[in-house]
Amino acid sequence: MVTKDMNILEAVQKYPVITNVFKNHGLGCVGCMVAAGETLGEGVSAHGLDADAIIKEMNELIAEESAK
Repeated sequence: MVTKDMNILEAVQKYPVITNVFKNHGLGCVGCMVAAGETLGEGVSAHGLDADAIIKEMNELIAEESAK
């Protein structure tokens, strides 16, 4: 599972499926140079989105993938 405090690149490396959530919300965080030093919470909030809701969506997707 991911948290707001996780580094973006580390989270994506551990759970590649979350890139779908970034894409669905128009976030280019994965390809952004800042992602290496930014947390998921910082990256999502910087775009004016609800970090808690996005993290929840990511964790739901991770759970779905793990159940397969």
